[in-house]
Amino acid sequence: MRGQLPSPPPPEDVLEIGAPEQFAALAHPLRQRLLFALGGRPATIRQLAGQLDAKKGNVAHHLKVLREAGLVHIAGTRQVRGGTEQYYQRTARHMVVAEPRAAGTAAMLAAFAQELDLSPAESHLTLRHLRLSPAKARELAETLAELVDAAEEVEAAEEDAEGRPLHGVLVALYQQALPPDTTGSAPVT
Repeated sequence: MRGQLPSPPPPEDVLEIGAPEQFAALAHPLRQRLLFALGGRPATIRQLAGQLDAKKGNVAHHLKVLREAGLVHIAGTRQVRGGTEQYYQRTARHMVVAEPRAAGTAAMLAAFAQELDLSPAESHLTLRHLRLSPAKARELAETLAELVDAAEEVEAAEEDAEGRPLHGVLVALYQQALPPDTTGSAPVT
């Protein structure tokens, strides 16, 4: 993009989400999409509004919420036509939600659905249910994380990656909740 600042690394590699204001900030699909958009490099309100097809005032409001929650920061400024343009960046390359909450998860999935709907290319979406021991579930989670990390490292090492399309990756592994007792028997008291 024209007028883009060089991409300094975020101050942290991993940020663990846990504060109530962080969960509140994650509970809106546009804020999720802003975090997605800021995953690659810093951007201005104008650039983000154009990329996400949103109003600049709306983007500014949601960036303020994300900034107050410690999820984004101002990475730099630049003088333009008598004003100062601010470049926003995520505070960490990776954000991990140790104990996901329903509102944040719903907003993330809604943002993901919007991204998927707007994708100009064919997407891949699969849901499977597997019977796994706790050890096998941990092994699968580690393998999935390693796979995504390896793809990210390869992309970062390639010199011509800047001009390539950006792809989103959503990885989830969860244990399905047990269904309520459907045998019809009354609890023993």
